[in-house]
Amino acid sequence: MSKILVLYYSRGGHTAQISRAIAQQIMATGNGCDVVNIHDVKGDIDWPQYDAIALGACVLYGSYHKSVFEFVERYQAQLTQAPNSFFCVNVVARNPEKRIPENNKYLQKFLSLSPWQPQDVKIIAGKVDYPSWPWYDSLMIRLIMKMTDGPTDPKAIIDYTDWDDVKCYAEHILTLVKQ
Repeated sequence: MSKILVLYYSRGGHTAQISRAIAQQIMATGNGCDVVNIHDVKGDIDWPQYDAIALGACVLYGSYHKSVFEFVERYQAQLTQAPNSFFCVNVVARNPEKRIPENNKYLQKFLSLSPWQPQDVKIIAGKVDYPSWPWYDSLMIRLIMKMTDGPTDPKAIIDYTDWDDVKCYAEHILTLVKQ
């Protein structure tokens, strides 16, 4: 039995939901999994107990929150002590070709700016939820969507996440332990 650590940064809650789904699938296979928001890490993680580590973060306005980079800089050594993976959640991945690492500029941006270079990466399509976002986020993202032929209805709530693929990714994380 393996024990996996899933860390995440979530702004609106969708990346947290994805992280919990990953953990549920890992636990459904009889393995252990802890899910932790990076803002709750205060140096109290017992890193050596984990057989693999996955870190996920969402993209907003084409970038990651600065706390994601601060976290990977601070815990770079711990993140690399076990097999590891980074998953990027973004709405541009609603297009299948943008789920390929080489075609996703947001994943490439993370890899170019991050002091931690994960051994494995995954891109997961996110969610549009205009009604729950602050007005300024909703307005700006609708403008971006207009330029990229995405949804612009201010009442739109569209989950582009392929939940079966999220389950497959969870099982993939377990295979990292065996490599």
